[in-house]
Amino acid sequence: MVETLDARHAVYVGSFDPPTLGHRDIISRGARLFERVTVGIGINPDKTPLFTSDERLSLLGDIVAPLQNVDVACFEGLAVDFVRKCGASVMLRGMRTLTDIEAEFTLTLANRSLAPDIETVFLMASEQYTSVSSTLIKQIASMGRDGSIEQLGEFVPSTVIEPLLAKYRDERSNAT
Repeated sequence: MVETLDARHAVYVGSFDPPTLGHRDIISRGARLFERVTVGIGINPDKTPLFTSDERLSLLGDIVAPLQNVDVACFEGLAVDFVRKCGASVMLRGMRTLTDIEAEFTLTLANRSLAPDIETVFLMASEQYTSVSSTLIKQIASMGRDGSIEQLGEFVPSTVIEPLLAKYRDERSNAT
């Protein structure tokens, strides 16, 4: 039996730890380009994320709620296998910098070898999000300075700020 994959369905995979305004931008733009977008939260058992998979699922669910053609799911294993399981033929990727381009090029070649029937579509980050990374956001949140909420509002959706700051408040409380 030949599997038919839908070219109108794109899957955007990542760790989303935490979800950022850059992620939301790529998801929103992808939702305008494709009839359906699935956001796939990759679960890597070898890594310890800040947010659990259920927390990331909830945060992303809130972020994409206004987008009728977007759903969110968690997955383990290879991204191309998840894309195929979703019935999609497009993997959506966001890129911010030249470093991203180099890494994505290598990843795309590997994915093409593993799944030649799945195409990768790249969206360049909007200018205001080119410096936004989950690592930067975690550093800002972990400092716990006054004004963190205002600073984080430039990088993450408002619904992510309090859960993010709470993670670091809990961490500081447990350390004392």
